[in-house]
Amino acid sequence: MWAEGRTVYHLGFGESRFPAHPRIVRALVEHASRQSYLPSAGLPELRQAVAGFHSRQLGRDVKAEQVTVAPGSKALLFAFQMAVAGATVLPTPSWVSYEPQSRLFSRPVLRIPASPRDGHHLHPDRLRRLLHHAPHGQHLLILNSPCNPTGQMLAPALLEEIADICRRENVLVLSDEIYGLTAFGREHVSISRFYPEGTVVVGGMSKHLSLGGWRLGIAIVPPGESGQQLLRAAAKIGSELWSTAAAPIQYAAVTAYADDAELAAYIRKCTALHAARTRFLWRGLCELDVPCAEPMGAFYLFPNFDQWRKQLAARGVHTSADLARFLLDELQIAALPGSDFGTPDSELSLRLSTSYVDLETDEKAAKMIERSDRGMSAETLLRDHHPGMNEALARFGGFLSSLQSA
Repeated sequence: MWAEGRTVYHLGFGESRFPAHPRIVRALVEHASRQSYLPSAGLPELRQAVAGFHSRQLGRDVKAEQVTVAPGSKALLFAFQMAVAGATVLPTPSWVSYEPQSRLFSRPVLRIPASPRDGHHLHPDRLRRLLHHAPHGQHLLILNSPCNPTGQMLAPALLEEIADICRRENVLVLSDEIYGLTAFGREHVSISRFYPEGTVVVGGMSKHLSLGGWRLGIAIVPPGESGQQLLRAAAKIGSELWSTAAAPIQYAAVTAYADDAELAAYIRKCTALHAARTRFLWRGLCELDVPCAEPMGAFYLFPNFDQWRKQLAARGVHTSADLARFLLDELQIAALPGSDFGTPDSELSLRLSTSYVDLETDEKAAKMIERSDRGMSAETLLRDHHPGMNEALARFGGFLSSLQSA
């Protein structure tokens, strides 16, 4: 549709669009001639920088020997799933790649039931029952907080309860914290605070530093011999699949993970813009009486349209995939169906992302940062410089009005 010159209100793709910080770009340029293979677990200086960075972020001592590096966190998520026997346990909904990765090597996948009626809250009792009836073996629970697709964060008390269950049931937690530095509803807390001996923390540079295309992911294994066994297994898998992350990227990442006040301020600025844009769309949907959990991080929303099921059925919409296609064809709004994230086909939920609309080009994204640097308020930015976001909301309003009148 774009190639045909048509306007599309892009609420589909979850890519942070803000410019790469010049300091990290300079570091990449300076190391562009680094052409040699690096150790499978990562450049030693980078592993040390990541350990220092996450010691500060997690509030606990992280050693360099607990860190491993790969070309993107997705590769690490795959490697750790491959390294552990048993089933993969997933909340509902959850990010689109977790389940397909497990299916690639015939690993069982168990879904924790959830409902749009309470914003797809993760209920520990449901996790406990699921594990009680699961086949024997060491299972792997993947958590993502802040969450793609809902934008929610798991509260510390809930994390502590989940940790207790996993400790009793000998479940390894793979904590995908790629959005940890984009939290805005409250402070991000890692489940590793409550379950350090059984948690692998996974992260990277793609979201808080807008460096998705650089493909650099990191993981921190638990302390002690059990963690080292996991790291060695992941490194062996990595040596066969990707050998090493790109050398110039790893050298540049040493700068990205430095204790740098300027970089920290830039991360906070980008997060504040993500927060303003995401909460603006969330408030607009709430004013239209669309059920949608309040976002607390990242740049995602997961609204539900079940209350219009009868009216939508009259228009040939019976599944979330139907709904996403209808919105694209009829309203030029791009969204993803909830079923891609593990919800039932018949549940009329959508994943919306605020990261792309009105930032479709590098020039638009840079201009948004410039306006913020000039002290323009979030209210003014969203009112006067987000035509796509405002038009998408207006189209949602007109669409829902037509359903109600029908």
